Amino acid sequence: MLVSRVVLIGFSWFTTVSAIPVFSFNNQATGDSFPQVANPSNELTNISVQAHGTLPNTPPPANSPSDNSKTSLKLIAFNELFEVAFFTELLKNITNNVTGYEIGGAEGERRFMINALKAVKAQEELHVLNANGVLTHFGGSAIEPCEYNFPVSNVNDAIMLAQTFTDVVLGTLQDVVSLFGTGGDAALIRGVSSVIGQEGEQNGWYRTFLGKIPSALPFLTTSTREFAFSAIQGFVVPGSCPSLSSIDLQIFPPLNVNTSPIEDKEQDLKFSVTVENADSWKSDFSITYINQQNIPINTPIKDVNMVGNMVTFTANFPYNASTFGNGLTLAAVTNSTGSFASASDVANVTVFGPGLIEVN
Repeated sequence: MLVSRVVLIGFSWFTTVSAIPVFSFNNQATGDSFPQVANPSNELTNISVQAHGTLPNTPPPANSPSDNSKTSLKLIAFNELFEVAFFTELLKNITNNVTGYEIGGAEGERRFMINALKAVKAQEELHVLNANGVLTHFGGSAIEPCEYNFPVSNVNDAIMLAQTFTDVVLGTLQDVVSLFGTGGDAALIRGVSSVIGQEGEQNGWYRTFLGKIPSALPFLTTSTREFAFSAIQGFVVPGSCPSLSSIDLQIFPPLNVNTSPIEDKEQDLKFSVTVENADSWKSDFSITYINQQNIPINTPIKDVNMVGNMVTFTANFPYNASTFGNGLTLAAVTNSTGSFASASDVANVTVFGPGLIEVN
């Protein structure tokens, strides 16, 4: 039996403060069997009805994807399981009027949100089944869920978190599609591209809910598989992932963004990392920012202070409304003071990251 336990805990997305868990549950309590069964044929009909659509019934690729493409599919399944857990818990909290998750206004507004989240949850379940279906069709093992902690305690923070991790997903699927193309697995591109559009539709709703315009940017911030895989680890209970070792991607130590909120202006941001020992921190480290489809920006680190294994420091965030900083920005501590041509170049020399910055 596959078990996914989700705890919503009360602390801010950008800061780490100890708190008391307010909710814990097992997926079996949600009324469906996802993802406890490998081939939920009966449950699949119910999932499809809630998702307002079906799994693709077109034939799988004629040839087995490359190992690198399978790694991308594993990451997709790993991420989608995380999203299923998140939306399952959010939906349950709103449905049960858990403190902090009450929806004000007319009853129709609450009903609309519940119906929308039911669809999102089911759609994410189909995304999992689709990615895992390709893996198992070619003799691999399905990716299994972990246990998760989500750093939110009310509906607004939850939707803000959903917007942020969806921004990261939208950037990462750019990387995945590009790798499918260059790796000779073009047959996988169309299906994953359809998911990019679907996730974009979701994110427009999250942004509208938060009082933002639906579309953040003309060209969404790019990411890499390594950055996404590392970011998800911040929500995973250590030691709870049966499939973690099967995903051949680097996991970077966390980079905490300690400035909150981040205003739409040029400013110095505060960061922190945890090092193994004093020798792990080098004086030539830099902060590198990835924003939109632009060339990454390298910025010197300053005001370094080390207390035990905690290193705090600042770096300039060169916000400019017309050229840099709107929407999602990824920050990384890199071991190079040179220039970078792409997000992949940044990932290749990242030491800590990614820090997730949202400006709108």
